Amino acid sequence: MMEKTRLTSRPGFGTWQQSRLLNAWVDALTIPEIIERLDEGMLFTLNPDHLYHLQRNPDFAAAYADAALVSSDSKYVYWALGLVGRKIKCKTSGSDIVPAYYHHHARNPDVSIFFLGARPGVAQQALKRVNGIVGRDIVVGAHGPSFNFVNDEAESAAVIDMINASGATCLIVGLGAPKQEVWIHRHRHLMPKVKVYMGVGAVIDYEADAVKRAPGWMNRNGLEWVYRMVTEPKRYWRRYARTMEFFWLVLFDWAGLYRPPAFASPATSNARTNAPTDIAPKRA
Repeated sequence: MMEKTRLTSRPGFGTWQQSRLLNAWVDALTIPEIIERLDEGMLFTLNPDHLYHLQRNPDFAAAYADAALVSSDSKYVYWALGLVGRKIKCKTSGSDIVPAYYHHHARNPDVSIFFLGARPGVAQQALKRVNGIVGRDIVVGAHGPSFNFVNDEAESAAVIDMINASGATCLIVGLGAPKQEVWIHRHRHLMPKVKVYMGVGAVIDYEADAVKRAPGWMNRNGLEWVYRMVTEPKRYWRRYARTMEFFWLVLFDWAGLYRPPAFASPATSNARTNAPTDIAPKRA
């Protein structure tokens, strides 16, 4: 029998609940509570598309199993957890966590950010906009990699050198799932100055004001996907088509019929029941 909820803790932050949906754990925290705890490790933002890949991609599942925090990036994840009796406090999307993070650390000279992702020039635009909002150079570097970046070790090595040279303590990656999570998980040990990693999809585009977010009323009612389909159909239609299975799997989970994939995944690992240990050894 798979656990439905469990308690986790970290020194200095007390104990809080994690709720399982399919083969993933979600931290039952508000955005301020996430920001308070986000001082090391990887933050991933769970949505139905991530759950689709978590049934199929063992590298993606391994990355999720090592995450320090997992937020609910989707109203559908939030509602699904309520349906199966494992309610969390609220939706906590990456597009809200990132601005909360840089506002929280606006006067903290020990925190600096590197943006990795989006189209060429967009990350640099996000750097300028965020630094203007904060009133200091909290974003110390930005780079829009090539489309094949995650499969090009030479380009990855060059980007890692760029990140290390910047002195950034937080790396915000917007490459899309599962690429961003797998890349972070595989390469984080090569960036010894970076303490916090976030995989946040289109958030760099939002911070650059290159892509508009859905209106507030659509976000509150779980209709952001409609806005995205209308404004960027080529980018999103496959994603929303393939995640239709999410609703069936949630019903299986509610009925006790869901079975995780054969490979190791967060729901079959104890990696996140204690303090995060996902910071790998530093490069000599």
